[in-house]
Amino acid sequence: MSQNQKLAELSAAGVSVWLDDLSRDLITNGGLQEEIDTHSIVGVTTNPAIFQSAISKSDLYVEQINTLAKSDADADAALTAITTDDVRSACDVLAPVFEATDGHDGRVSIEVDPRLANDTDGTVAQAVELWNLVDRPNLFIKIPATKAGIPAIARVIAEGISVNITLIFSVERYREVMDAYLDGLDTALRNGHDAGKIESVASFFVSRVDSEIDDRLNAIGTPEALELRGKAGLANARLAYAAYREVFETETRFPDLQAHGALPQRPLWASTGTKNAEYPDTLYVSELVAPNTVNTIPVKTLNAFADHGWVNTESIIGKEAESRQIFDALTAVGVDLADVFQKLEDEGVAKFEVAWADLLGATQTQLDAAQS
Repeated sequence: MSQNQKLAELSAAGVSVWLDDLSRDLITNGGLQEEIDTHSIVGVTTNPAIFQSAISKSDLYVEQINTLAKSDADADAALTAITTDDVRSACDVLAPVFEATDGHDGRVSIEVDPRLANDTDGTVAQAVELWNLVDRPNLFIKIPATKAGIPAIARVIAEGISVNITLIFSVERYREVMDAYLDGLDTALRNGHDAGKIESVASFFVSRVDSEIDDRLNAIGTPEALELRGKAGLANARLAYAAYREVFETETRFPDLQAHGALPQRPLWASTGTKNAEYPDTLYVSELVAPNTVNTIPVKTLNAFADHGWVNTESIIGKEAESRQIFDALTAVGVDLADVFQKLEDEGVAKFEVAWADLLGATQTQLDAAQS
């Protein structure tokens, strides 16, 4: 099988293409391997909503749930076993990619329980637990970039654990995330860990920013406001990339760590499926192309890009001033950006909590049925 030309071009431009999806069906029927072989996939991300969809739609989990029921496992223990098994299997599928890229890619992410988003100690404890349970070097532990998550990130990195920081919406919070990564590396080195084996990505959400800001622009309704629709998400991501380059290429702190083998924390573009049908369906892939980035892409958007996507290699670098002008214009027409970003963070955590609660309830029902 040969690689899709459009996705191969995206990969050649410096974008690691990761699949924003996972299920036991995808692993066992060879679908994940096919994505690797034909769509340049070099990583996988998961979240509570993805697991909810996977488990609710498949019969492949029934046997394991029945076995867990016989051992009197509750829903939390059952879901931990199920999800870590799937992620471990996916890590094994991607192991050749991990080896071929010297650990740069070939990684699979699993998220801490979303109910711990505001619990620093609980997040750290579960991150260590998940790392040990999956027991694969190509694992990423996903930690949300909440206020409680920031110190947890530093502490988990300090343990030598690779981390994917998720639910980042603002450049200000992204800078806190990068600082937490560097703090964690400092401590990891003092603890005797090999910094070259610690990878991290920072998942910067894109389409949700446009959805929220577009709603506010429509409510304002002036010509100036309406003209700004569909511009905030890309501008925000471009400013994030500028911040990344500043921290890892210009400022003085990282080179000292790099001398000890530390690696830059790559920006990852998340929420890249277009939510507004009026926008091109590959917008947040085609227009977010820059070296040393990751784009985690839902299946629908991945297939669309393979069919008719384009690669704009001038889409990010050199766009900082233009992007700042867009943000200045948003403020000028009355968009409260701080409120936008806080609302998106709160909603992101809440959505994952709801998905996890639904999945816990459904799993407990299946466990009860198996025990009766």
